[in-house]
Amino acid sequence: VLLALNLLAHPALAQDEVLRTVDEAVSQYRKGDYAGAASNLDYASQLIRQKKSEEMKKLLPEPMNGWTAEPASAQALGTAVFGGGITVSRSYARPPSSLSIDIVSDSPLLQSLVMMLNNPMFVGASGGKLEAVNGQRAIVKFNETTRSGDLNIVVDNRFMVTVKGQKIEREDLLAYAGRVDFSALARK
Repeated sequence: VLLALNLLAHPALAQDEVLRTVDEAVSQYRKGDYAGAASNLDYASQLIRQKKSEEMKKLLPEPMNGWTAEPASAQALGTAVFGGGITVSRSYARPPSSLSIDIVSDSPLLQSLVMMLNNPMFVGASGGKLEAVNGQRAIVKFNETTRSGDLNIVVDNRFMVTVKGQKIEREDLLAYAGRVDFSALARK
C-alpha cells in the first residue's frame, strides 16, 4: 500500500526501477523484513552500476580513420564477485592491427592497483615508462619487435583505463589512449 501511495504521489517512481526498489526496501525494513530489505538494496545497487556502465560506454572513442570498432560492452559485477565493480570495453581493428580499451571502476581491487601504479619503483620494475597522455600520467609498455604493448592510466584515483594493442604502431596506441575523455570520466 505504501509503495502504491508513493507511486501515485511521485510518478517518477513508477518509471524508475531503482527508486521503486529502494522504496520497497524501505517498506520491508519498516516491517522488520531485513533480509528482503537487504536483498532489494543489493538489487538497486546492481541496477545503479548497470546504469553507470551504460553511461561509461559512451566515453569509449569512435574508431580512428581506417579502423573499425565493435560495439562497446559493459559488465557490472555485484559485490559478491571480487567486491563488485564496473568494466566497459571496446575492440578496434585495422588488420593486422588490433586494439582494445577497457575502463574499470568501483572495484575494491582497483585501490590496490592504483597504489602500485603510482609507485615509481613498480613502474620501472614492470618494464614500463611514465608518459603524459592528455594531462594524465600513463605507464606505457611497448615491444618494438612484436609491435605490441599496453598502457595504463589512473583517472581520479577511481578509474583504470587500459589500452592494449597487437601488431600496432606505438603512436596508434597512444593516439587511442588520448581519445578517451578523461575529464568526463572523472565526473562519473
